[in-house]
Amino acid sequence: MPFNKHLKNDILDSLGEGVFTVDKSFRINFFNKSAERITGLKREEVIGQFCKHVFNSKVCYSDCPIAIVLKSKKNLYDFESEIHCPTGITKPIKLSAAVLYNGNNEPLGGVISFRDISEFDKIKKRLAKNTQFHNIIGHDKQMQEIYTLIQDIADSDAPVLIHGESGTGKEMIANAIQATSSRKDKPFIKINCSVFPENLLASELFGHVKGAFTDAVKDRIGRFELADGGTIFLDEVAEMPLQMQLQLLRVIQEGTFERVGESITRKVDVRIIAATNRDIEAALESGEFREDLYYRLSVIPIYVPPLRERMCDIAPLTYHFLNKFSLMYKKDITEIDDEAMDIIMNYEWRGNVRELENVIEYSFVRTPNGEKITLNKLPLLIRERVYNKKKQKNNFLFNDPEKEKLIRILEKHHWNKSKAAKELGIGRTTLWRKLKQHNILEK
Repeated sequence: MPFNKHLKNDILDSLGEGVFTVDKSFRINFFNKSAERITGLKREEVIGQFCKHVFNSKVCYSDCPIAIVLKSKKNLYDFESEIHCPTGITKPIKLSAAVLYNGNNEPLGGVISFRDISEFDKIKKRLAKNTQFHNIIGHDKQMQEIYTLIQDIADSDAPVLIHGESGTGKEMIANAIQATSSRKDKPFIKINCSVFPENLLASELFGHVKGAFTDAVKDRIGRFELADGGTIFLDEVAEMPLQMQLQLLRVIQEGTFERVGESITRKVDVRIIAATNRDIEAALESGEFREDLYYRLSVIPIYVPPLRERMCDIAPLTYHFLNKFSLMYKKDITEIDDEAMDIIMNYEWRGNVRELENVIEYSFVRTPNGEKITLNKLPLLIRERVYNKKKQKNNFLFNDPEKEKLIRILEKHHWNKSKAAKELGIGRTTLWRKLKQHNILEK
């Protein structure tokens, strides 16, 4: 059977995600069945219409996803927005966007896929009731200190710089800062500085005027103007080009900027929260991150520790994610057996909380409803890394028969020295001497 246009449409109609395509003038020319289901609109009602008139979303006028991918030549993933349905209901969605090209690699228009996350939002609200601090799970002393700091700075508008490894939850910390601040009811605008190429980042941050560059067909306000009176979150700020860092420094110092292609100086009142996963010392030393900007941004520095530095949070996070996925997938799985939990507690979690969440979801979807997550449901790579780590540790410890025997018997009796000495047929004093001789420490 030839792979013709009708077959392609049938395939797109079978998808669970809403999909629509637009031409270069942003008129809709395809609308699949899931798009009809999610929006409540019929295909024949929207074909030929401008997409912004169909969806009536605020991002259509400020951050049009198709416009972003056309400018940046990069696909957009998991962009949060909302749509207004004919019933009057506003639905939160996550969308992905890409440019459609012809055989000569010329842009024909764009394609957007989107999914309704209303149910997920409800789940987040239910989970939030059991979280410790504004949706953040963390019992570790370092995390407790962060919570206290966030509360202490609630009345401040000073810039904040959050730094830590990827996957530690820097954006959640930013959300908590904004939610407890005096600007909590004002705009909160987010931008990832690493997504946009250098020539477009200025336009995204500060806006542009018609004719400023080839694709600037009309005036457009930037993120700083959208955030006026509120807060802006600059993620991956250390990835910002040096020229842009200089412009950002001016906004912090003077509260002024110009749109691209315009000489009019505009004022803005914005509280800046920035984040980076870069090694700041290395970035400053190499000159990739301006020292003057660093000191301006880090009036209030917050370091988010990696998961391996707060081991006591692994178990609470694990059960939090179990609860989350039970609600999402409507499955009754609330337990993990001891062997699987031992692997989870002994893994290094280089990807931090994000990696832990992904591993729990992987194991969850593989586990039948009503059962515990068992060892064989964990990803093989996780198991192998822990086994190899234990093997290396054992090779180091068990370098002579007597030492191996002592440790084995101590493990057997859960390090109860009286019971171990009795099985070995020696006194406690002799056991203590042997432990010291072999440099065997308390468990």
